Amino acid sequence: MASTGSAVGSASAPALGSALGSAIAFEWTKARTLRSSLGSLVLCFAASVGIALLFGMVLRGAYDGMSPEGRASFDPVGSGFNGLRLSMIALVVFGVLLTSGEYATGTISSSLAAVPRRGVFYTAKVVTGTSIAFVVAAVVTLVTFFTAQAAIGGAHNAAVTDDGVPRAIIGAVLYLTLACAFSMGLATMLRSSALTLGILVPIFFMGSEILNNLPKVRTVAQFLPDAAGSIILRREPPDDTVLGPWSGIGVLLLWTLAAVLAGYLSMRRRDS
Repeated sequence: MASTGSAVGSASAPALGSALGSAIAFEWTKARTLRSSLGSLVLCFAASVGIALLFGMVLRGAYDGMSPEGRASFDPVGSGFNGLRLSMIALVVFGVLLTSGEYATGTISSSLAAVPRRGVFYTAKVVTGTSIAFVVAAVVTLVTFFTAQAAIGGAHNAAVTDDGVPRAIIGAVLYLTLACAFSMGLATMLRSSALTLGILVPIFFMGSEILNNLPKVRTVAQFLPDAAGSIILRREPPDDTVLGPWSGIGVLLLWTLAAVLAGYLSMRRRDS
């Protein structure tokens, strides 16, 4: 009996791996053919690099007119990464459309018929979306950094080997990737692109900025997903934050894990 159980266990593991591999290939095909998703990825790149170029050119001319305090606190890395906020929104849109778009079009039933094991289906979707987001985030972050620093000019810019710069670059990639994964988990739970984006865009694009400028709620607002993750985008972390660069990414990771788990439970317990 023990040998039979071992044989069954050893046979089920490759079967699960094969099913997951096939499901990932299935999701990759859908992601490639979804025009709205591809459009959001193009927007992610164009918005970030375009804003980096404009900000860099403005900062090059404005530096000489800054006060001594302004020059002392000038962070070319953080300033050059200003466009990443729009990139994050584009990746959030990508994650939401990739996840909840099937509920809007009614194709979720046929997808679940093709991949009936819901845990495998959900895992494949999250892995595929997060992998695409990671590659796009890495390309966007590197091109944005070098574009911004070239536009700022050699007199005031930062080199990739400067203290704090590698951390900011790696952190930016993680920040964008986790934001996409977070949106996928929430979209799976809510099953509505409009509702999910109606919650995430105001929170990520406006809510955290507004709340972080209110003294009485600033300490708590730092723990919102966007605010916590964005701390690492600066070469020199601000002195008035409770969280540091990596602890902020840790908070964003916890938000992401909670959202992905909530999406998984929703996928398992609710009808298609």
